[in-house]
Amino acid sequence: MNAIDSEVDRQFQSIANLANEIVPGAELKLKLRKSITEKRPLRVKYGIDPTKPNIHIGHLVPCRAIRAFQDCGHLAVLIIGDCTARVGDPSGRNTERPRLSESDINENMKLYAQQLFRVVDESRSEVHFQSSWFGTETLDGLLDLLSNFSDAQMLSHETFRLRMEAGARLSLHELIYPALQAYDSVRIRADVEIGGSDQRFNCLCRRDLQRSVDAETQVVVSLPLLQGTDGRKMSKSLGNHISVDLSSHEMVGKVMSIPDELLEQYVRLASDWSQEMKDEIIGELQALKLHPREAKLRVAENIAAQFHGKAEACEAVAEFDRVFGRHEAPSKVDRRKMNYASMNIVELLVECNLATSRSEARRLIDQRGVRIDDLLVLSHEETILLHRDSPRRLNVGRRRFLEVFA
Repeated sequence: MNAIDSEVDRQFQSIANLANEIVPGAELKLKLRKSITEKRPLRVKYGIDPTKPNIHIGHLVPCRAIRAFQDCGHLAVLIIGDCTARVGDPSGRNTERPRLSESDINENMKLYAQQLFRVVDESRSEVHFQSSWFGTETLDGLLDLLSNFSDAQMLSHETFRLRMEAGARLSLHELIYPALQAYDSVRIRADVEIGGSDQRFNCLCRRDLQRSVDAETQVVVSLPLLQGTDGRKMSKSLGNHISVDLSSHEMVGKVMSIPDELLEQYVRLASDWSQEMKDEIIGELQALKLHPREAKLRVAENIAAQFHGKAEACEAVAEFDRVFGRHEAPSKVDRRKMNYASMNIVELLVECNLATSRSEARRLIDQRGVRIDDLLVLSHEETILLHRDSPRRLNVGRRRFLEVFA
């Protein structure tokens, strides 16, 4: 094997380690070979719609694939979908997304690129906003774009087909979503596009459009979808996501709440360990040489370190183990001054926002979930005496602690 063949195989394998499908794989190898011989980096596209103000670690799975391309000398081309966000990606949804206002989208866009650059190398990236071309597009231009697609092609999309079969509403603006994103690939001359497995249809539409306009077709690198803390696809709308802007302690707590059966997926997709280290940890898990809790602590520390640094991540893991492993109080507890020297426990829980209502407070007490100074509260009628110089430690469940004083 000559040097070029060896380098093509090395680069291809670094991408294949993260992907669940490369369409078509042979074409990617040809593009890599051409890039190496011509010393021209591939243009690797990734688009994201700013439908919420922050991204979660599931969004960073494609970013790791982009970084793998960058580490091989290629260029990341990031598309901020400030226009398609107004439509909302219909993929996998059985109902129409609510329309976002321009002000909502502008607010959401502010932190997107900054958050993506926690993984992607900014110095080897281009960032484009769709509005730079769609904002000046004419009706004739839009009609020309849509004429490249048929209704049969769009209705073959599984999401659209299932909606039609169920008799659910399917709006015309949702049908054109894949076409709008396809135009992005033409405008930025994409060689490769990175996307989750739920984006396969949309990504292949972009290849179709490139063929229609006699442009070189992009290769699609499809990636597994990181599942959320409840075992479903990680999604901000489902509330099962792990945001990249969480504190180190919150991030560790979220990771530790994932089901054990997701551990291998988090090792492969959410950690930044080397491939050798990932294979070693997964091998130990499968051979029962590594306890799932210990593996989860290591994954939680790795993920937190990506955003907060090694020292802070280690401290957050140690704190989690202290509170939930050894059942000790946290090292730091917030304090709150109350206006009374004594309070009924139900009223105290509500006043301190440890319960949303009196009925919830009573339920927490009935479930043996409330303690004061480590003593279990057994009655709704208990009166708590508060002192000025000696705070009382109140805790609800396993995670919420507060020191209260008069």
